[in-house]
Amino acid sequence: MVQATINNRTYKVLTSEAGVEVDGETLQWNLTPISEGHYHILYKNKSFRAEVLSIDASTKTVIAKINGKTFTVNLKNKFDLLLEQMGIANAATNKLNYVKAPMPGLIIELKVKAGDTVKKGDVLLILEAMKMENILKSPGDGVVKEVKVRKGDNVEKNQVLVEF
Repeated sequence: MVQATINNRTYKVLTSEAGVEVDGETLQWNLTPISEGHYHILYKNKSFRAEVLSIDASTKTVIAKINGKTFTVNLKNKFDLLLEQMGIANAATNKLNYVKAPMPGLIIELKVKAGDTVKKGDVLLILEAMKMENILKSPGDGVVKEVKVRKGDNVEKNQVLVEF
């Protein structure tokens, strides 16, 4: 289940092999891809031309244009909704003064140094864990106060890596 918010109105969306259900109503529609990011939609005998303008995976936001009108769709999956129910949904939006290692691993590349100005989503460093590269990004805008690790360092889970 996904919750979609469009223009301050919230919808519950379920997808299955049977189709798409919005707020309990199964959509009887035809969605045809035209080209990359462009679609033709036939719904209730009306034709719509849709274009996906952008997708921001970090904020789960999709901006689409339908028949010339732009819509911003904010999505929440079942995990986002569970965190919200537990009262910790906004924990990530609070100001953070540091970035910690999400797991033990090896620092294979540093992208910032003390004094650098970063924006939310900028790459800070790459951590290799279990033979996979994990790109750690800035949680918000700020200035790097100190990088607490060097390339080649082994780090433990929750170790402070970058201080803002």
